Amino acid sequence: MPILHEPTTQTLRELFASIQTIAIVGLSPDTSKPSHRVAAYLQKEGFRIIPIYPKEEVILGEKVYRSLTEVDIPIDMVDMFRKPEVADALVEQIKDRKEVKCLWLQLGISNDSAAQKASQMGLTVVQDRCTKIEHQRIFHP
Repeated sequence: MPILHEPTTQTLRELFASIQTIAIVGLSPDTSKPSHRVAAYLQKEGFRIIPIYPKEEVILGEKVYRSLTEVDIPIDMVDMFRKPEVADALVEQIKDRKEVKCLWLQLGISNDSAAQKASQMGLTVVQDRCTKIEHQRIFHP
């Protein structure tokens, strides 16, 4: 699978069409934060959101998990809103989850070594892009 620095519209359209459940790593309960706004948008668009956050019990009506390893339901995409260096540990957590199709590092976040490892594991990797912006651009121009 490729690392998509400059993904085509068609590639992203196909990716979003294949996704149902998105783990949002770093999903803040603060409604003013980008992670919350993005997750709320994706949820409104019909995706199931799985919040990964060190505090809180429920965000956006969904049970909050402390880490990806605690999640006991299948996940299609992992969408990260944390510092770039966190992606290395996240890839390690993903490697035992064969159902994950995509690692998405949000706008302003890149980690080429983590992206390379995730790509070698068969994941599609998107870096330095916003899921909300890209979804809106493709499906609500």
